[in-house]
Amino acid sequence: MELEAAQQFAQMGKFIGAGLACIGLGGAGIGVGHIAGNFLSGALRNPSAAPGQMANLFVGIAFAEALGIFSFLVALLLMFAV
Repeated sequence: MELEAAQQFAQMGKFIGAGLACIGLGGAGIGVGHIAGNFLSGALRNPSAAPGQMANLFVGIAFAEALGIFSFLVALLLMFAV
């Protein structure tokens, strides 16, 4: 009986850890919105400089999304590994 309770407790810990790891997905969404909003704000203030900053916009969005994907990967590893 105690072994079963210990296994359930370990399973519960895995699910809580996976849920906490998914917080990074929300952070990625906030980061992408922040990057895009700041780009739009700058582009509206100085439209002639906007095309020169387009590459920086895409790199920033890619980094934010990559961190979100890594967070999701950690959550999957916590849920399904051993």
